[in-house]
Amino acid sequence: MTRTMSRLPQTGDWTSRAELIAMQDEQLPEMLNWAARAPFYAARFSGRVPASRTDFEALPLTSKADLRDSYPFGMLAVERDRLATYHESSGTAGRPTPSYYTEEDWVDLVERYARKRVPIGADDLFLVRTPYALMITGHLAQAAARYRGATVVPGDNRSLAMPFSRVIRVLHDLGVTLTWSMATETLLWAAAAKAAGHDPGRDFPALRALFVGGDPLSAAKRRRISEIWNVPVVEEYGSTETGSLAGECSAGRLHLWADRAIFEVYDPGTGTVRPDGAGQLVVSPLYREAMPLVRYNLEDDVEVSHAPCPCGWHLPTVRVLGRSAFGYPVAGSTVTQHRLEELVFGLPAEYEVLFWRARADVADLRVEIEVPPRWAAGACAELTAAIRREYAVPCTVTAVPPGTLVPARALTAVHDVVKPRSLFGADEDWSKALLYQ
Repeated sequence: MTRTMSRLPQTGDWTSRAELIAMQDEQLPEMLNWAARAPFYAARFSGRVPASRTDFEALPLTSKADLRDSYPFGMLAVERDRLATYHESSGTAGRPTPSYYTEEDWVDLVERYARKRVPIGADDLFLVRTPYALMITGHLAQAAARYRGATVVPGDNRSLAMPFSRVIRVLHDLGVTLTWSMATETLLWAAAAKAAGHDPGRDFPALRALFVGGDPLSAAKRRRISEIWNVPVVEEYGSTETGSLAGECSAGRLHLWADRAIFEVYDPGTGTVRPDGAGQLVVSPLYREAMPLVRYNLEDDVEVSHAPCPCGWHLPTVRVLGRSAFGYPVAGSTVTQHRLEELVFGLPAEYEVLFWRARADVADLRVEIEVPPRWAAGACAELTAAIRREYAVPCTVTAVPPGTLVPARALTAVHDVVKPRSLFGADEDWSKALLYQ
């Protein structure tokens, strides 16, 4: 039987943290009852469905391994014919995890994603530049944009049919107003725009904001992207397993959607779980029926705070630091991408450093930055000094010419994408038979 979703909580429905917790506690028993229908949680609950916050907090965490071991439908809590979509994570940190949603679940997903400090409207032309295949990210942005009445340009970033040169043409010629992509993509667009003879900050006047998520975004990198494109950079945080988990308020802070999910912070060192502080984010969506997740450990390193925010949302704020696996030991210190990125983009904008890479060896850190020759000496000296101040480790910073890390052909190429065929002429390459190339 299809349930009828009651009105979901909206920002402004509560005026304090206490009211927010009361709203969570009201929905929690229904969520736990949904979970009890899934084979995985039915076995975990052993016939006794938790009913209160105290019972809930006594439950073990759900891990990514639990989701993988339950592939494909061991987490399913509804009849199969009620499912609307099936997804899998990108698998960047291991085997993919399955995820599925009903039509009613999608109402919650779309509303959360659409909470943007730069609102999506009917006049917008929205370029979706994230994957569509199996992952939820592209589908979620498209659904939210259509929910708000916007026109969608589906620019999947893993399709040969949408090279960077075509992205720039679409951005420029169509007058795209909003985009959704990884933050690093916007730097690649900037380089591609310059390769096409455009000034990113001047020649795209319709652009209102860049929505970004899915890769690390330090404060310095955000500022640099905003300076280049001359528009706000609006961060989004979520996952295929959960949908949108946090978005920015008018004060520019990233808030967890605690009216739609319960959030906790797990300290893997002590095994303790707290409502805030530093550790790994644990999430329990409250309105997810197809695949309830009870105390699901995303394994993302975060810092959560309940300090007041000028926006008045009365929602916890979060700093997303990425995965602990992205920290590497170097000469007694741990080097993380988030902090190293902050140092790279802390270089003066006039140095034109957009692309970099680093290798963390046991004894030293090696960094390469793309920088025009006239700025090479200054950029290397300043970044070397900054790294040594931050980490006190031996490091070598090397300048490489623009086009070394991101080849010009990657920014300007127009791929030959054809439909598969089997019959070829005498002067054609029949090794391409049956393939999209």
